Amino acid sequence: MKKIVFLLSLGIISFSMKAQDTAKAATPNPNAAEISFETDMHDFGTIKQGANGTYEFKFKNTGKEPLIISNARGSCGCTVPEWSKDPIKPGDSGVIKTTYDTKRIGAFTKTVTISSNAKTATKVLTIKGMVEAPEKEQTMPLKKVDEDGTPLENSKSKF
Repeated sequence: MKKIVFLLSLGIISFSMKAQDTAKAATPNPNAAEISFETDMHDFGTIKQGANGTYEFKFKNTGKEPLIISNARGSCGCTVPEWSKDPIKPGDSGVIKTTYDTKRIGAFTKTVTISSNAKTATKVLTIKGMVEAPEKEQTMPLKKVDEDGTPLENSKSKF
């Protein structure tokens, strides 16, 4: 019985010590970088298949330390983000360039998840729109002709 009480006491003490460590780790840095986007959503509207599906999300480091974007990940392979790997100084601006593959027809809503050392470590950007198929060209039907170039529909029957 003494062993059970001892083990329970030991478990409670170690759990409370771990909770205190977590509380210390969760204290935010008041001087940390802060990423502020002009907008976090872009609507392409209706665009033609194969059109330019690129948009640049502009942001500024409004914090007191350099901003480092460690990763930018699209929600699927059809959305590709590009960003500067260099630290962005406090007060400086940058862009996250996103490119959507407009070969795919139909409505789309895609996200790009940004990971950084900012106070808000993860930020989600959204692009959406509708890709429509190009109009088909109107072509005249081809008519069959005989050796003289006379359309077969208008030719006289030889029977």
